[in-house]
This record gives sequence, C-alpha cells and structure tokens, in this order.
Amino acid sequence: MDTSLHTIATLFQQLGLPADQRAIADFVGRHCPLAQHIQLPEAPFWTPAQAGFLREAWREDAEWCEAVDELDARLRHRYTH
Repeated sequence: MDTSLHTIATLFQQLGLPADQRAIADFVGRHCPLAQHIQLPEAPFWTPAQAGFLREAWREDAEWCEAVDELDARLRHRYTH
C-alpha cells in the first residue's frame, strides 16, 4: 500500500518535471490558461507518458487525483493560493 504524500511537488516529480515551487509556478505561467474544452491529459504540452499517467490517475481515482485536480485548477486560473 502506497502511503506516501501526493502533493503538487511530488506530482511534478512523478511527471519527470522540476518540482520546486519556482519551477511549478514557471510551468503554470507558461501553460495557462488552459482552455476549458481541453481535458488536462489532452493538453499539447505533455509527453505521451505524462498524459497517460494523468489519464490513469483520474480514471482510477488514484491517490494522485487530488494533486492532479490542483494542477488542473492552477492551469485554468482557478487556483487561489
């Protein structure tokens, strides 16, 4: 059983992306706003492996789901922190 904490930073690590707060903010700044009609895994900036991971996280309601939802919100400017 996976008991590790799944945060936005660990999601970025899982996706093979730099995971410090500055890198996350830069990524979001480069790629937002993501149009409402585009599902997060279908965004053009993901590699096939990254898109597959995101799709699987949502489909399986995986423990990554909350972090994926947070990333989706940030990319759509719904994030308020």
